[in-house]
Amino acid sequence: MHIATTACVWQEKAAAMGAGAGDVAASWRVAAVALLGAVNCVVSFVVFSFLDLLDMVLCVVYKVVDYAVEAEWKACYCSAAARDGAAAAIFVPPASASAAPGPKVVRLSPSSAKMQLEDVSDTLYVRPSLLSDATKKSGPAAPSLTVSPAIAELIRGKIGRAAPRPPRHAAPCWSDCDCKVCHSWSASSRSSHLYVHVQSPTTASGVETEDVVFVHGFISSSVFWTETVFPAFSEAAKGRYRMFAVDLLGFGRSPKPADSLYTLREHVEMIERSVLQRYRLRKFHVVAHSLGSVLALALAVKYPDAVQSLTLLAPPYFPVPEEEAGAATQYVMRRVAPRRVWPPIAFGASMACWYEHVSRTICLTICRHHRTWDRLFRLFTRNRMRTFLIEAFMCHTHNAAWHTLHNIICGSAGKMDSYLDVVAGQLACEVAVFHGRDDELLPVECTLAVGARVPRAHVTVYDHKDHITIIVGQEKLFATELEDIWRRSAAAAAAGDGE
Repeated sequence: MHIATTACVWQEKAAAMGAGAGDVAASWRVAAVALLGAVNCVVSFVVFSFLDLLDMVLCVVYKVVDYAVEAEWKACYCSAAARDGAAAAIFVPPASASAAPGPKVVRLSPSSAKMQLEDVSDTLYVRPSLLSDATKKSGPAAPSLTVSPAIAELIRGKIGRAAPRPPRHAAPCWSDCDCKVCHSWSASSRSSHLYVHVQSPTTASGVETEDVVFVHGFISSSVFWTETVFPAFSEAAKGRYRMFAVDLLGFGRSPKPADSLYTLREHVEMIERSVLQRYRLRKFHVVAHSLGSVLALALAVKYPDAVQSLTLLAPPYFPVPEEEAGAATQYVMRRVAPRRVWPPIAFGASMACWYEHVSRTICLTICRHHRTWDRLFRLFTRNRMRTFLIEAFMCHTHNAAWHTLHNIICGSAGKMDSYLDVVAGQLACEVAVFHGRDDELLPVECTLAVGARVPRAHVTVYDHKDHITIIVGQEKLFATELEDIWRRSAAAAAAGDGE
């Protein structure tokens, strides 16, 4: 593993602690940090215990309002696990003991007549309250494969509606935005394409062009790339590379179907249909941020001979300890969303991940009224601040965000090791991984673990950068890094062809 940084994180921490071992001031600082940590734990317990209760109340409120507005009782995932066999028609155990743990959903693929198995993360419907976690005597156990009839009907209904059906009057959910940008009422993801921003080469014909696919992270969009690194590329790069920045299913200007489970396979299939097949990409580079890194790895594993280089920024990789292997998705959920009020980004992630109805309330407040918030933001900042991150953050639905978070980040817990092993052993392309040392959402240890799993990976850790400023604020530097990666990949490919 090649690490382009001044020192390993753990070495720095050890040196800092050693330097202050005999220092009275350092001892006071350690005591202060311990006290603040204890306060954080106590306050977090109170706040998240309240949120446990609030989510139960909001569950009833939304059921009543949904029925009053849309004349339909809408099922949710907060029902507790129920009698055995309740969902026998949907859930089946893994094919073998060595298979990744977790339930599978039998689904009829529209592309073939064969029944396929599709992962649905158990974190969607197994989310213990903070009080039950605190009073639990033993470690986490693998969730049962049986769920309540309400949840079974919810998933069965989504699966049934995913098949082609006669068109009907399309209407958005009352709590979602209905503007033309969002078009959250899109009937089905099967009949449409993702929004793709394409930046074509600007040079004269005769120059061999290469394709690059950019994949954004959670609650973001293609503008994360088009407003940052795209303008920062050199003229030579703009003339050589054809760049594709996608809005993932459910985000930005892409469809946000209410009948989708937003699983890994659905996201990958939409990228295939909207980019690889539509634009006939035979070989391509991949650049991905955060959650998009999981999709990038899935693409690389599926198209090992097509990927020319793989660049991952802040990948959400949490190696699962052996004792947690039976509940890998639950382990990752607790790492991504630790139910702490500090830092604020962890508090936001915890509300989005643990509380289905609280997170719907946040989407109702922010996303449904994103045009109003956008106008206010522009008015008060007088356009002195760039608004692309705010715009991207607000353009999604709760259904898309909720399912994507659980089915991609948590649900991929059992796949990441195998994906990285394929990249390490079967892909010949260059692999580069970047992370901000001050990232409070996904710690830098995630990237160091990727580097340990893929020894040839070039790992770069930026000091004083976090989950967003790893690009925003140093666009020119990162654009130069990407150009160097693509140039080295082309040189390596030419050398291989010459042999």
